[in-house]
Amino acid sequence: MKVIEKILESTAAGDAGKVVFSFEFFPPKTEDGVENLFERMERMVAHDPTFCDITWGAGGTTAELTLEIARRMQNMVCVETMMHLTCTNMPVEKIDHALETIKKDGIQNVLALRGDPPRGQDKFVQIQGGFACALDLVEHIRKSYGDYFGIAVAGYPEAHPEVIESNGLATPEAYEKDLAYLKRKVDAGADVIVTQLFYDIPSEITAALEPIKDNEEAVRAYGVHLGTEMCKKIMASGIKTLHLYTLNMEKSALAILTNLGLIEESKISRPLPWRRPTNLFRVKEDVRPIFWANRPKSYISRTIGWEQYPHGRWGDSSNASYGALTDHQFMRPRARDKKLQEEWVVPLKKFDDISEKFMKYCLGQLKTSPWSELDALQPETKIIDEQLASINLKGWGPAGGYVYQKAYVEFFCYEEKLKALVEKCKANPSLTFLAVNKEGNLLSNVGKNDVNAVTWGVFPAKEIIQPTVVDPSSFLIWKDEAFEIWSRGWAQFYPEDDSSRSLLQEVQKTSYLVSLVDNDYVNGNLFAVFKGF
Repeated sequence: MKVIEKILESTAAGDAGKVVFSFEFFPPKTEDGVENLFERMERMVAHDPTFCDITWGAGGTTAELTLEIARRMQNMVCVETMMHLTCTNMPVEKIDHALETIKKDGIQNVLALRGDPPRGQDKFVQIQGGFACALDLVEHIRKSYGDYFGIAVAGYPEAHPEVIESNGLATPEAYEKDLAYLKRKVDAGADVIVTQLFYDIPSEITAALEPIKDNEEAVRAYGVHLGTEMCKKIMASGIKTLHLYTLNMEKSALAILTNLGLIEESKISRPLPWRRPTNLFRVKEDVRPIFWANRPKSYISRTIGWEQYPHGRWGDSSNASYGALTDHQFMRPRARDKKLQEEWVVPLKKFDDISEKFMKYCLGQLKTSPWSELDALQPETKIIDEQLASINLKGWGPAGGYVYQKAYVEFFCYEEKLKALVEKCKANPSLTFLAVNKEGNLLSNVGKNDVNAVTWGVFPAKEIIQPTVVDPSSFLIWKDEAFEIWSRGWAQFYPEDDSSRSLLQEVQKTSYLVSLVDNDYVNGNLFAVFKGF
């Protein structure tokens, strides 16, 4: 969606008092820095910014990294993404490569800039065949790509830095010329203006900093206070859109928004059980198999090419649309690897040691799991009555609705336990199950084409929403990933000749993956099934 459309939607007449905010990030220099940025970004995006943008290095020095970060922001973090694009030292072919790439990735927003000179150069120099200014870039985007992109441009409240004189001010003539140039960019097709940083460091601020300059925490707290007061002044003047230059830091930006009353940690909610896609080609997607609930990024990467999603309905899972397993499904940020090793890599002597790990995770005593990309359990995974209360309080979908969910559980077990479960299911027709081992031997009491909605929401003036389903075809595709995690998500942390690693590999070979649903969502008792095992 275009940023201008989101801003206009959020600040429509019926909600004229609402202030919206957005975040800006830059490409880190190291691989660890990139992964740390995405961890922070995930937590910040949970507060529902209108969009986030990522900068483009001077002269295109971070071009490929910026493109990759923008792709992950839009498709994995699922936040509306605006990519900076500069024309400094950039041939038209490189500019078009960037635009074609983000268009393919479902990104619709570009901040068109002239940009700074490359490092080591003092002045901007137009390369042969390149563009001279941001206006040229805006005109090129509109001419070559029509109305596909939402285009933002830079605005300078104090005039462009290059025309500001030694006294800190631009002449009236220079200021008027700068405003006229800004209008030309808008006339050429820009629909959003993002202001340059604008502030002075007056004597009262330096005086306030002097006694605390050696106290890092005090300086940070003062910076948050100063940022909060600046934003209050901006909002008091009638501005309803705040863009925070985060410097890739999380706490200060969120503290400012909290001080302004724009966010509350306790009121983070989701429009669906997962974060709604922002990729242009998946924006209508509202149904997913539940199996990837704790691995949403893996699901997105495996289904990135599905053509059914523009229709807003989950399509035929038996086709070849699911991508093959790749290394991406098992790559984790290094910081997460460290936490997994701390919590899960202990000597394992017997099967009960493995069961104990799962039990501790379910009790909240462990914050990580090899089978989850998320931190700790989601609130909905508590027992059913707590689950429904939590979902109805935090909710997904608009206000005034109700959420219903069938009791659902997924687990690994040995064949003898599975046989006992099958017998109990025969005596209880409300229970449906799917069970499969690593080789693909399937046991089930449902048809291969049966799709079971396990979560649904009823909201005013809307069709019933069914965002999670249990589906046999998808289950068989998920099982490859689920079994692979035994070896590539857990066992790989142990040395090859370690007995703990051998035990995990043995469990992988001999266990069944089971999905169990109690379809009596009114009077059912899924946990009673496990009594006597």
